[in-house]
Amino acid sequence: MSQSEQDASSPDAPISNVARSVARLNAVQALYQLAMSDGTVEAIVGQFATTTSGSQTEEGDEPMADGDAALFAELVRGTHGKLADVDRMVSSCLDEAWPVERMEVLLRAILRCGAFEMFSRTSVPARVVISEYVRVTDAFFEGKEPALVNAVLDKLARVLRPEELATDDSRK
Repeated sequence: MSQSEQDASSPDAPISNVARSVARLNAVQALYQLAMSDGTVEAIVGQFATTTSGSQTEEGDEPMADGDAALFAELVRGTHGKLADVDRMVSSCLDEAWPVERMEVLLRAILRCGAFEMFSRTSVPARVVISEYVRVTDAFFEGKEPALVNAVLDKLARVLRPEELATDDSRK
């Protein structure tokens, strides 16, 4: 094993951007599963931890990246634990005719998770949060949904982090 491989596998190694992206995708899938089943948060977090770690692929496929387990758990537990607050935030960015409860379940899970991260993980730039959840949306939808996620999270960022986005806007 090379020194860089040893460094990457050590417990103190930095978490990669890919691992964080995988964690976000897995968190959305877990929130979808929670909405569609009667499972508990802890059961689903545990299930994802055991089924996604060291995932195998079919012959010829690229190996699947492992996600950031801590970020995954934080997003799932936090989104679910603050669901009423998250739904209020998302609803404030939607047309009154389309409340969050009326949205398709997967799209709702994406917006909820993105809103929770925007609210709770202020160390992550708003533009990164928006971009990450647009990419998650792209993985599931081919229509206008990615644009909707972009618009809702951008509007929410302008409310939650106005100084950060004002700085971005002044550079244009």
